[in-house]
Amino acid sequence: MNSTDTVRIDKWLWCARFFKTRSLAAQEIDKGRVAINGQVTKASREVRVGDTVALRQGQVPRTVVVRGVSHVRGPAPVAQQLYEETAESISAREKAAEQRRLAPEPSAALQDGRPTKRDRRDIDRARDWGSRWSASIDD
Repeated sequence: MNSTDTVRIDKWLWCARFFKTRSLAAQEIDKGRVAINGQVTKASREVRVGDTVALRQGQVPRTVVVRGVSHVRGPAPVAQQLYEETAESISAREKAAEQRRLAPEPSAALQDGRPTKRDRRDIDRARDWGSRWSASIDD
């Protein structure tokens, strides 16, 4: 890895294992979710050692500094040596994870989906029974 080498940003994101395929990396770049040194970029943009790359993996924003370039996708330990995540990015990612843990998405709690016909009948029976029964002091 020579410091004067450059590689396309979509290929670097794939080699650094931010995205599973190079086409997924290119799609994220086309959506404007990847920036190099503060500027939204194209997939063909060359990345060099020392550049700052801001990207979003799912809902998680990350900011990394390029420490090396590679033209081949290698094992994860080698890929982690290609970048260094900034301290601000790490703290923001941990803060977002804590918020997701404390206040999960309401739709994530739905496990069964819509009620079935049997469930609706049970709900209607329970609703009717509650409105017909009344307690009075005279009894």
